[in-house]
Amino acid sequence: MAHRVEVGTVYAAGLFQGIALVTFPAAGGILTSPDYYGLSASQYGALFLPQAVLAVAAAVAGAGLARRLPTRLLLLGGLVANALAMALLLASQQAEGASAAMPILLTATALLGLGFGLTVPALNTFAAAFFPAHVDRAILVLNALLGLGTALAPALVAVFTAIGAWWGLPLTTLVALAATTVLVAVLPLRTTLTRPTGAGARTGIPARFWLFAAAALVYGIVETLNGNWATIYVGTDLGASATVASLALTAFWGMVTVGRLLFAGVERWVPDRTAYRLLPFLIAAALLWLSRLTSGQGAVAVVAFGLAGLGCSAMLPLTISFGQAELTAIGASVAGGVIAAYQVGYGIAAYAVGPAVSAGATLSAVLLVGTVVALGLAALSSGVVAGRKVEEHGNG
Repeated sequence: MAHRVEVGTVYAAGLFQGIALVTFPAAGGILTSPDYYGLSASQYGALFLPQAVLAVAAAVAGAGLARRLPTRLLLLGGLVANALAMALLLASQQAEGASAAMPILLTATALLGLGFGLTVPALNTFAAAFFPAHVDRAILVLNALLGLGTALAPALVAVFTAIGAWWGLPLTTLVALAATTVLVAVLPLRTTLTRPTGAGARTGIPARFWLFAAAALVYGIVETLNGNWATIYVGTDLGASATVASLALTAFWGMVTVGRLLFAGVERWVPDRTAYRLLPFLIAAALLWLSRLTSGQGAVAVVAFGLAGLGCSAMLPLTISFGQAELTAIGASVAGGVIAAYQVGYGIAAYAVGPAVSAGATLSAVLLVGTVVALGLAALSSGVVAGRKVEEHGNG
């Protein structure tokens, strides 16, 4: 069993990673305001392209490096990249005009993607190693803290903006990340997951891994349909106020966090396999409900997005923990591979929806398509669970 300080450091890093990840979207009003950066809508959207690309690249590279390097080094690299991203966001305030700020901001989001792609797989690996008898619960709690960070970032930027110091969010996050980096550097963090050597290190990827990757990719699509488009759908298509539109996004991420804690606590009564099999149907129901809403139903949308958040909550953490438990031959690489697949799904939903809407598609129609995608996730989750059941019977 790891020392409490080690466990606390890893889980705190998850919280700070969540805050850092949503710093740019949370500061979207600042970045696009003529009184601050004055970015156009296209410039603001372009900020997230290097983040997605670097996150996938880092997760893929990290999955391979995890076979040869200590997980602690990968975590250190990710934390440093995140801290540099916050430092560049702070420095970008000195740029004069949007054109001067864009190169700095693009570099910052690229570093943020690099940090996410290295840090999150490493954190999940440590959580699994710290609590080998309760891997699913350990990873759920870690990801609940990451989700809490994503929910805190918008609230924190609102508080700092109210006192005339929006930059307090990246500054506070930078300090927290720097302190965590120091702790990770000095603590004897180690894992016990399989790291093949010699001929075993060249073992091919098990076929079953691609099922886990497919589940993560499809999950990334349905999560992003909610997380990236909630405020636009509620505010524009349903005609709700900016406050209600923001509340819809808060409801989604808040229920993602609540759900992760809930399923970690009720594991005895609701087995993880059961939750994993049923949650995609909850996502599908929420998306179908959302697609049927009409103008003036913004408050109903808040409830529906909360339902979608509950459905999304445990899917990614359980995909990682199931994969690490089953694919022991590449145990140290599973988290990175799954996160990479998830980021591909994020990229599909983040960048394909915009052109579709510009071409005339409605967000209601997009959400209806998302319902079908969620049903595909249900089929994939059944395949993942079926293999896990066979593996558990074999161990028994």
